[in-house]
Order: sequence, then structure tokens, then C-alpha cells
Amino acid sequence: MPSSMAGHSHKSTTKNAHKPFKAGKGRHRKGKTADERPRTPHQQVMSKLDRRNQNRQRQLEKQKEHRQEASIFSGRDAAPRNVAIIPLCGDCNTFEAVKALNSSLDIEVEVGSTGGALRVPVDRFKQQLQYIILPPDRDVLASIDAARAADFVVLLLSATEEVDERGELILRSVESQGMTTLFTAVHGLSKFESSKQRLSTLESLKSFMRHFHPDQEKLYSLENRLECSNLIRSLCSTTPKGINWRDERSWMLVEDVQFGSSGDDAAAILTGVVRGHGLQADRLVQVGDWGTFQVDKITAAPFEVRKPKTTSADSMAVDGQEGDDGVLAIPTEDRDDLAELAPESDVLESEDDDMESSDPDARSVAAANRKGVLLDDHHYFSEEEIEATKPARRLPKGTSDYQSAWILDDATSESGSDMDDSEDEDMAGGASGDEEKADPADGMEGIAQYAPTEAGAGQSEYPKSEAYVEKDDEQEAEQLALYRSQKRTEAEDDLEFPDEIELHPHVLAHERLARYRGLKSLRSSRWNEKEDRPHEPEDWRRLLQIPDYRSSRIRANREALVGGVAPGTRVSVHLAKGAIPEAIRATYSPSKPVVLFSLLRHENKQTVVNCLINLSADEPRSIKSKEEIIVQCGPRRFVVNPLYSQSGVTPNDVHKFARFLHPGQSAVATFIGPVTWGSVPTLFFKRTKASTVPLLPGVSAPPNLRLAGIGTLLPPSTSRVVAKRVVLTGHPYHIHKKIVTIRYMFFNREDVEWFKALPLWTKRGRSGYIKEALGTHGYFKATFDGRINPQDSVGVSLYKRVFPRKAVPFQEWASGVSEQVQAQGDEMDEDIA
Repeated sequence: MPSSMAGHSHKSTTKNAHKPFKAGKGRHRKGKTADERPRTPHQQVMSKLDRRNQNRQRQLEKQKEHRQEASIFSGRDAAPRNVAIIPLCGDCNTFEAVKALNSSLDIEVEVGSTGGALRVPVDRFKQQLQYIILPPDRDVLASIDAARAADFVVLLLSATEEVDERGELILRSVESQGMTTLFTAVHGLSKFESSKQRLSTLESLKSFMRHFHPDQEKLYSLENRLECSNLIRSLCSTTPKGINWRDERSWMLVEDVQFGSSGDDAAAILTGVVRGHGLQADRLVQVGDWGTFQVDKITAAPFEVRKPKTTSADSMAVDGQEGDDGVLAIPTEDRDDLAELAPESDVLESEDDDMESSDPDARSVAAANRKGVLLDDHHYFSEEEIEATKPARRLPKGTSDYQSAWILDDATSESGSDMDDSEDEDMAGGASGDEEKADPADGMEGIAQYAPTEAGAGQSEYPKSEAYVEKDDEQEAEQLALYRSQKRTEAEDDLEFPDEIELHPHVLAHERLARYRGLKSLRSSRWNEKEDRPHEPEDWRRLLQIPDYRSSRIRANREALVGGVAPGTRVSVHLAKGAIPEAIRATYSPSKPVVLFSLLRHENKQTVVNCLINLSADEPRSIKSKEEIIVQCGPRRFVVNPLYSQSGVTPNDVHKFARFLHPGQSAVATFIGPVTWGSVPTLFFKRTKASTVPLLPGVSAPPNLRLAGIGTLLPPSTSRVVAKRVVLTGHPYHIHKKIVTIRYMFFNREDVEWFKALPLWTKRGRSGYIKEALGTHGYFKATFDGRINPQDSVGVSLYKRVFPRKAVPFQEWASGVSEQVQAQGDEMDEDIA
């Protein structure tokens, strides 16, 4: 190598040695050395030791939570593990299933024939099981109540009978409300002599269960003693996964009920083991379908008289020390009341500024002075305002008023040739991006871009239209009848022609649609709520207002974590005197499970409840708004007549009302009911005709229901506007470029002048406005942003706010339903199905 070359190489190397390395395009750092450049705190890179320590902390925290969840099942006073035995087939017997499980471990406990809660000690595993035994009538509501109070659910299948419609209904309902750890047992396999038949039957049942629960790999045979003992081992050793919405509250499976007489201090005493969070005496309790009650006191109810245990620092605190009479908790000054609505005095004070708007005389005078429809926040086209703002006309000198009426304004020619291309583009370019997919009837977000309605539309593609010649009343009536005979306007065509109505020629539209208004955009136009004050339902202003739902929910959940009787304690809850009516006492049956839930703060107050509903695709017919439906929402059941509206979030919180909810569709159901914090699963049931499913001898038929849909609770809001839309459609009668004569939308000149401010739209995405009225039969001239096809339909949208109805508790509804109403509902269901 030449010395010159070597010197040059050495010089270059020495020169570049003092330059810092710059990471540019195509250069990569080698190795896994962390970048030492200073970073902000949220950009710090954790070292391997820190990451390992963080994972270890998470692991220890989960182990601690697991120990706390399983701690109530250990010790001398351990809580029993609730096991719900739910039959899915008609020949399944829950009593025989419990006997088979007990006999596998030689447990001698008498199993009655009425059902209810049965506590069984399992000495081999040092646990206690409490079976929730259901009668063989397979009541859907009883199965739901048993599943929401269970730590483990055991489904019974038959080896000889298939799961019928009612069994599948029970399975879907229990699964939809939230299910804890699941096991499946089969009986009747001993009826097959060959092992090949038994194996094929088990595979068929496994395939059925995997369809609903893919994790079900093991089916236990009740005729096999070993498999029954393995099932009990799993029940005693497995930690239940629980149900989220249930474990956020304090709850208790009622083991015993004692109704007091008129002279006693309490109306009823409910005994059971506290589960979930601590049971607080200040909070209200929901007892099954009985209703909501106040707690008079909570006393200890141990099986054996023992000295009270001292709680550790990690255990939950108890409200008050246990006294001589065993009182664990009594209400304080912070006790919740049973008031569902705000006091009237508070509402009157908040409405002092709105007295003028609520005065009926002032409203009638203001309505009489209006000359046009309300569009967004303004009433347009008042005759005085038009004359005041009308520009001065340039007329020849000496022209009289009579002569000026015969001189037309030429500000815009009839052909629209005075509008240049830029104005056309501005008028047509009102929608872009995702808004093009919106419905043209919803406002400016649904109009089409500037383009011909038909691809390559020319003058020859449009048929020649008629010139406007005013006809007499008989000719107009004949043409209207012929035009409407070609349309389909039945209620079943709601999918094809949504919200369309037809006006009678002899009815004034501005009188029939007096409450309706126009909106330039359904998504963005502000809704004037003052116009709806006279039509608000009673006690609307007394409903609970929740400005910040998220913070209120977090505050209520955190409040339930502090204090109360510790979970795992067997207590007796004394309800207030005179709270339970005689009808509930007469209909109470120990065979039906009853669950007590402690409500969070404010969960008894009425508000506007919104829940998302997904109507099942298997539903036989569409459900109409305000049609009666049974709602299972967490710990409560209601009978409601909900309003259905479109889901989603809009800037103005206005949502279009849906007259029908069709099978497979989703919507938001709105009704007035008590608050339930959290995203609680919701079930929707419909009554059906009497079932022909065979039952065991001596078993009465349960209520006939079908699961119409499932959903989830949404944040409640009284400011959510459900706007009912009506669409008036007209027919293009005469077309001259962008100037179109419309008929059959209105039938008198007064209606055209009243609704003149409303924007027009076509089903193919064009937008326009009313230019002037023609004649006396409701014809008018309109200008559009582009050429329209004579086969297109021209429409105008009007909106009215509708208010929800109040929910009825299920127990009150069930006691008031007569056999005649039930029969009428069954006949209606058969006719529509």
C-alpha cells in the first residue's frame, strides 16, 4: 500500500473521529443500547429490572384480590357456595340431580319436593354448598333470579330429549344477563345399553353446548358416581369468576323470610349471607320483584352462638359494634329516602324566569301572530317582516300600484341562466366526506354533490312534462286518487317509505302539524326546547338531572366500598314496618328464589333511562314504539312502553324517532324509570300465547315470555331529544331545467306560504327551496341545485319532540293483568305474527 494512500486514509479517519454520529436515513443503531438522551417523564424507558418489578407487583396484587375473593369461603363461619340447578329439558328433575350429587360423597341430607335453598356441608372438602333448587316447571324468570344469585350454574341436559324452545330461551336469558362459572350435567345416559350410543349422545350434547359456550369441554353424567364427586370437587375448589354489575353492589340470597304481624316492629325479616360489597343500613334495598324498601336495622343471624370474631385490618369495617341484641348496623342521618321525584318547591323556584313561556294566554297570542313554520330557532316569512325588509323596486316614473303588480321582477330568470357556475357549485357543495352517506331527509348533510342525477343525462332522456294549468276540484281529486293508488303507504312498508304521511285535501296542514318544526340539519341544528314546555309530561321538571354522569357514577361506586356489614356475614335484614303489601305476602313461595340487592346512592330516583336494544333476528314481527315490553335491568324488572330512536352521538343531542324496530336492527329504547349506575346488561321480553310444552304431572305452567332482544344501559339524560319526523312528499309536475313545479305536497295556498321556509330535498340527493305558490290547489314553484328526474320524489321534513312514558314495576303490572287482557294479547300476537 502506498504511503500517500495510507496517510490520506489516516487523515480522513482522524478527521471524522471528532464528529458526532448522526442517525440519518439508512443508518441504524446496532445492539440494544437504550438511548441516553433526556426524555420527559412520560417518555422514560423502563429498564429490564423495573419492568420485572412492575410485573411482580401486578402479580402480587392479583394474588391478593384472589385471596380476598376466596376468603369468604374459608373458616368456621364461611359463606356457602351458591349453586343454581337449572333444567333445560322437560324431563329434567332438579331434586334427583341434587340427590345424585349428595350420594356420590355419602352426604345424608333430606331433599324436599318443593324447591328453594338447601344448605349442604361437604366435610371432605371443608366447604358448604347451597343448592338453589328450581321446580320442574322451568319458569324463565325464576331461572334468571337463580342465576344472578349463584356462584356456580349447573345446567341439566337430558340424554333422551332435546332442548326445546323454552330450554333455549332459559339458556339465552341466563347467558345475556351475565353468567358466572358454568358446569353442565347430563342425566339419562344409563338408558343406553351400548357405550357407542352413550359416546355419540355425549358428543351431540357437547356440540350443542359449545355453540353457546365454547369452553364447555366436560359434561358430567349424574348416573356416574365418580363424575358426580368430581363435579362437587370442582364446585368446592374453583373460585367463581362472578358477575361485574352484581359484585359492584351488596347482595344476598334470601334463605328465610318471616312476615311480621301488625303489632310487630318490622314488616318482614330477610335472612341470608352478605355478598359483594358491605351491606349498609343507610342504603335502600331492592327485594326481588317486591319493590324498594328502607332498612330498619341489620342483626346477626349465625347458625351457632359463638363469640364475635375480631376483624383484621384488611377486612371491611362494620357500622357499629354488635350489641346484646346482635345489632350490626342501624340507619344514620345519611339514610336514603324513598322519594322518586324532586320536591315541587325546587322546581317552582327554577322556573321563575320561564313564567311567560308557560302562560297559556301568552302562548296562544304568540301562536296567532306567527305567519310561518319554526325553522331551527326562528319563525320566518312574517308578512310584516317581508314588507319591512323588501328592497325598493325600480319602476318607470308615474307607475301606479295597480300597474306595478303587472311588472315582474327579473332578478333571476326562470331558466336560472343568471347564476354562474361558481354559485351552482356553492349551492351544491354543502356536503362532503362521510356526510354524503346521510339521508337526504335529515338536512343539508344528505344532499348530493353537483352532478347530474342520472349519469350522462341529456335533454332527450327526460320525458316531456306538462305545463301548469289550474284544474277544477273534481279533476284534481281524480288525479290525486290515481296518483296515490300507485303508491304503497301501509305501516308494514316502513322500511321502504319511512316517516311518510299523506294529507287529506280538506285538512289544513299548518293546523294538523302545528307542533312540528323544520330543521336545516338533524345532526347540527340547535333544538329550541322552550317551544316544547307546554307539551312536557307531568313531573318532567322533577326528574333527576345528571350533568356529569361519569363522575357521579364513580362517586356512587366508591361510596359503596366503604363501611357496611362485611361480606360473608349471615345477617337478618329488618325492613320498615308496613312496607310490604298483603298481595306480596299472599303470593310468596319459598320455592322461588328471592334476591336482595343494596342499591347505590340515587338509584331509586326517577330519570330518563336510555338503553341500547338489539332486536333478535329471530323475532317474528317488528315491534312498534310505545308497545308494551318487559325489561330486565340488573336487579329490577319493569313493564315499559319505550320510545325507539336512532343510536349514536350527535352535536345537538337530537335523535330521530323510529316508529318500528325491525328484526335484526339496533336502536335506543327510552323510558322514565329509576337510575341504574353502570353498563348493566338489559333483557327485553314479550308476552306470547300459551305454550304447548308438556310438563311433569302436577306442575303449573309459568308465564309465557319470549326473549325479543338484549341490550346495555346507556347514560341517562333528560336533555336527549327524540324527534319524530314526518315527511310530506310531492310530485314533479313541470320541469324546466332547475325550476320545478311541485304538486300533491300541499292542497291550499295557505299551507304553501306557511311552510315556505323549509328546505326541499329529493330522494336522489338534490336540495332546493320553495320559490312561490301557484294557484289555489297547493301547487308551487321550486328551485333546485341541479336538474331532477321526473321519476324522483320531492320531500320536506318536519320534526316534533316526543316524550317517553313512565315504567311500571313488574309486580304491580303482574297483579293488575287480568285473564281477559292476557287473552287479547295472545290473539293480537297470533294475528300479527
